Amino acid sequence: MNKQEYLDLRNGLYTEAENLINEGKLEEGQSKIQEITNLDNKFENEAKALANLNALKDNSKVTNLENLGVQVAGKVIDSIDNANLADDFTNSKEYRKSFMNYVINGDPINSQFKNANANTKTADVGEMIPQTVLEKIIEKLEATGMIYNLVTKTNYKGGVKIPTSSVKPTALWVAEGSGSDKQKKTTGAISFGYNKLRCAISSSLEVDTMALSVFETTFINNVTEAMIKAIEQAIISGTGTLQPTGILAETVVKGQNVDVAKTANVEYKTLTKAEGLLPLAYESNAVWFMTKQTFMEFIGMTDQQGQPIARVNYGINGKPERTLLGRTVILNDYMTSINATLEADTVVAFLFNPSDYVLNANLNMTVKRYEDNDTDDMITKAIMLVDGKVIDKNSLVTITKKIA
Repeated sequence: MNKQEYLDLRNGLYTEAENLINEGKLEEGQSKIQEITNLDNKFENEAKALANLNALKDNSKVTNLENLGVQVAGKVIDSIDNANLADDFTNSKEYRKSFMNYVINGDPINSQFKNANANTKTADVGEMIPQTVLEKIIEKLEATGMIYNLVTKTNYKGGVKIPTSSVKPTALWVAEGSGSDKQKKTTGAISFGYNKLRCAISSSLEVDTMALSVFETTFINNVTEAMIKAIEQAIISGTGTLQPTGILAETVVKGQNVDVAKTANVEYKTLTKAEGLLPLAYESNAVWFMTKQTFMEFIGMTDQQGQPIARVNYGINGKPERTLLGRTVILNDYMTSINATLEADTVVAFLFNPSDYVLNANLNMTVKRYEDNDTDDMITKAIMLVDGKVIDKNSLVTITKKIA
């Protein structure tokens, strides 16, 4: 099943479980919870199997190594123009140890891993991260990001234009024997560029004594934490200059914004008005984005019947699940809270379908080592290329705190 089918089925099971538990039918509710767990496991296994299959695509192995020309890890291979072998030798323990010594001590990568015919010098582009390390970084990004794993991810080549449509045709009722006016289909295009995301890590004396596995884990954790924060911050509020264009950089569709006066606070009608402004065609997958402090401003509110507006369910999935008027809330630290001191009109919460945001990434990172002359620390830097844009902003509804 694809991701959307999985989410639709899971949301349906979740609603059934919640209703059964609220009705006091605990055994039936537990049965639905088990169905959710089984569904999650099935989808995860299918995703892993598909990822493994994709990794094998066009990655055939060279078996007759003796008939080829350059030595790598003690074996004869092609002059590494055959890039299919890169996955093999970067995963080898010898290469990983050589890579670790390069990062920690500045020792050059062993010449047996070099391509003597390469046009670009290694000193200019840094060294290749072992594939096992790179795969762990990607896996951690998926597991850690609250927002990263919700958006649509692609790997388009920079500069390629992706067509989008802004107008849909309208069907007309006509009399027998009559025709209708021909309608024009208006299309546009989105083009992704190359924005460089750079993470510099300082290694201390203690790192020199680390074992290979400990070094790789530390390196992965440092790169992951820094890059996931930068990527998610850009998804929310990126300017589009030297970084992805964030959701809040979009000009909201006319009429899809709710203002909260300077001296006022959020109230029940703030939510109901925002919900009313969300087009019906976009409401199925839209979620709330806000800080935890802003959510807590909503959590004590009740509707006209005294029922709480905000709900936090515990135990269904082993973690708190927050909703406003039944809609999922994604908390983040990348926005401004409604009770913060503001110097300009600020969006403090918004509705949006995260799958309408496309993050185009090139995760073939390179690593380079240099000395900081001011501190004498040895700095290791990791670089990746990433861009992102909203492809459909019609699901965006904002709540703006005014300062005047």
